[in-house]
Amino acid sequence: MRMRYATMAVTLGLALGLPLGVPVQAREFHVDHASCGYETPYDVAVDAAGIRFVREDGAPGKVFMHDGHLRVDGRDVTVSADDAARLRQYEDNVRTLLPEVAGIAREGVEVGFAAMRVVTATFAESEAERRELVGRLDRRRAQALADIDGSLGRGVWKHDAIGESLSDSVQASIGDLVGKVTGSAVSAALSGDQAKVAALEARADSLDKSIDKEIDARADRLNDRAQALCPRLQALDGLQQQFRFRLADGSRLQLVTRSKDDNDKAPAKPKDPDIASR
Repeated sequence: MRMRYATMAVTLGLALGLPLGVPVQAREFHVDHASCGYETPYDVAVDAAGIRFVREDGAPGKVFMHDGHLRVDGRDVTVSADDAARLRQYEDNVRTLLPEVAGIAREGVEVGFAAMRVVTATFAESEAERRELVGRLDRRRAQALADIDGSLGRGVWKHDAIGESLSDSVQASIGDLVGKVTGSAVSAALSGDQAKVAALEARADSLDKSIDKEIDARADRLNDRAQALCPRLQALDGLQQQFRFRLADGSRLQLVTRSKDDNDKAPAKPKDPDIASR
């Protein structure tokens, strides 16, 4: 699972740059930020019994923590009192983080589908067509929200599953809208009716204003909310760096890491001194 900011990167692009001179501006809504990128290869499950980190490839494959206790690949790991306190803090941080991630994911869906509703309202040729397109959008929106509620909302982050589900839902909706708007532009051009072309261009102009009014402020607030997670991810990383115990192979437990792109940009860190205790 790739985790930018510990959120799925909810990118809902309305790439509606049309032929025939219809000036619709392409827009994207990102919940992401280049200065704070983290990722984890693990599926994460949180419940009352503890937190489980599981992955199919790589070692360790299974990590469980609860109330200062740690088990790695089925074997208990002896930790100091200080590390037990750090593990409790790590667990508490993850428990409070996932509900916020779920909320951001839900709002990302709401913002993206709200934008697509604006496009639909702008370019639908009739009330019947508008109802049909909005009905499709609403069904896909409901499915996307149900996918979030059934995973993140239950304390489960499955490897790539949420992102793939949302991507399929969003891409299908965008495909409908691109087909609709492009069809309208082609029809207007082939008709030779300059009044129709002018009317379509006027709709495109009004779309940009509608997006500015109804969507941009929500997208900005959502981005700010996502960026606020950055210090919390940094705190998890900081706790990992403070663990004094080591795994069987002598390595430090790393459940969340900086993404490769961010590591390339970041200055090199000094190496930690060797710790004799295991």
